[in-house]
Amino acid sequence: MRILHTSDWHLGQHFMGKTRLEEHKAFLHWLVEQVRVQSVDAVLVAGDVFDTGTPPSYARELYNDFIVELQRTGAQLIILGGNHDSVAMLNESRSLLGCLNVQVIPGVLADIEHQVLILNNSVGEPGAVLCAVPFIRAREVLSSESGQSASDKQQSLQQAIADHYQQLFEQAERLSEDHHHTHGRRLPIIGTGHLTTVGASSSDSVREIYIGTLDAFPANAFPPLDYLALGHIHRPQKVGGHEHMRYCGSPIALSFDEVGQQKEVLLVDVDESGLRAITSLAVPIFQSLARVKGNLAELAIAMKAVAAEQISLGQTKNVWLEVTVAEDDYLSDLQPRVEHLADGLALEILLVRRQRSTQQASLTSDARITLSELSPLQVFARRLAGEELAPEREQALQSLYQALLSEREQEA
Repeated sequence: MRILHTSDWHLGQHFMGKTRLEEHKAFLHWLVEQVRVQSVDAVLVAGDVFDTGTPPSYARELYNDFIVELQRTGAQLIILGGNHDSVAMLNESRSLLGCLNVQVIPGVLADIEHQVLILNNSVGEPGAVLCAVPFIRAREVLSSESGQSASDKQQSLQQAIADHYQQLFEQAERLSEDHHHTHGRRLPIIGTGHLTTVGASSSDSVREIYIGTLDAFPANAFPPLDYLALGHIHRPQKVGGHEHMRYCGSPIALSFDEVGQQKEVLLVDVDESGLRAITSLAVPIFQSLARVKGNLAELAIAMKAVAAEQISLGQTKNVWLEVTVAEDDYLSDLQPRVEHLADGLALEILLVRRQRSTQQASLTSDARITLSELSPLQVFARRLAGEELAPEREQALQSLYQALLSEREQEA
């Protein structure tokens, strides 16, 4: 059978004051078309359907419209809750959607056997067994114990999650073996998850979930599944080099540091022998994002290049742009200067950064102190130490610093 693996839609996300409604609508329409064209039997959504636990009404409408459209293809739909999703909100329509060939697993269920599902192929025959694991909250699998160290808590939680997977896997193995005895063929076992695994590469838009004190789950703690469909990390990737453990990533760029990533969904073909093939389907770009960096002269050239590329690709929408200003970042009227550079170009500037802001942030990060704990002279000294200056300019600034320090001591 053929399964389509997708995750991290984040319906309802607002990005720098911009709605993603049109992008998400276009993506979901494209996704339904792929299900038809690629003869997909089942669609797995591995968490973070919505961006918040209280999504706006238009996001819920997108969700419902997608389900209606997908049912016309005959494909089965399985939706797993993510850390951004509300268990209560997903659960409220669970019974109703069950009548529409949709299984919703909002969180760890009281009877975990209900998380082991049979996936049917296009002719209605069992094609795989699914261990449907959503985002796991510590309270769902672990009882708090007093006196535990942070390391003990992490180990206990890791073991509890591993045990949860193992229990589901053992139930899935029984179903697979029963089918083998009665029908002469084994059912492959698929798993899901919404968590960070060791070594996974994330992006700025990934809100670190750190389940309890667990920052990353080791890949070798998963049972021997034929395929593991993961969500939460927005960058598509294999886990630990394992072909059968995959993050499909988010379908649209959810932060500027995801610019340039090829977004995708995964077609997964399985049969009684296990995993047969994984094929990535590139998701079209429905809204272009770009980043440029440099001084004002360099930015003028870079912006024109971005706009020209947009025209060459036949895109009609303005590019959403992040601008990082170097060298000229001391100017007080930086924002209007940068916006003036974009006049007449198919660009919309959403964010202007001063390069020095990142340097200033480092003044306090290493020592874990705040600016309120430093005097102006201490801030000046730390900032000066982080600069690479010409010898004569460094000497002049050091002289200024010493003069200010002497004046401060006299006042004291």
